[in-house]
Amino acid sequence: MSDDLLQWSTPVIAILRAPTASRFAEVTAVLHESGITAVEFTLTTDGALDALRDCAGFDHPIGVGTVITADDANRAVDAGAAYLITPIVSDDVIEQGFRLSIPVISGAFTPTEIHHAWSAGSTMIKVFPASVGGPDYLRAIRAPLPDIPLVPTGGVALTDARAYMDAGATALGIGSPLIGDACTGGDLDALRERVALLREELS
Repeated sequence: MSDDLLQWSTPVIAILRAPTASRFAEVTAVLHESGITAVEFTLTTDGALDALRDCAGFDHPIGVGTVITADDANRAVDAGAAYLITPIVSDDVIEQGFRLSIPVISGAFTPTEIHHAWSAGSTMIKVFPASVGGPDYLRAIRAPLPDIPLVPTGGVALTDARAYMDAGATALGIGSPLIGDACTGGDLDALRERVALLREELS
């Protein structure tokens, strides 16, 4: 997946996960206005696909995460997903993404999983959970697999963002450290401030 396809001005995929997706559209609008243009709606959130349909007129594409099966992929794409993100290596999802001409970012952790997901046709690899190994682990993976675009996700703190990018990340997947309580009624100005801090960290 190219930077142009995700249309990101900041190399971050903001992950929205909450009990319900009632505020996803509003939070996504704030993220886009603040410079985070790649956003993931997780299927584990009640109403995520309905929220995605509500965002059909947004300027930037939105992806769907926690895609496990080919059926998940179909439902997500039918709702308007521009890309699919998995927490695992699912050959079925990768193959369905190929059939639908939709990029798939597969979740993997070990070098074997990462190489398998890439060889199977994933567009990028989500290194998950990234916090287990941190930037040093990412750097170690990049040494033998320098051509695979890696997106560390899971426990990536805002203050660690630069370290991950310096270790060779193509982009970062960040959920609660960035989103906080914005999806459950929290202060959207506080979200804007966190985005500003993250962008400063990455500048």
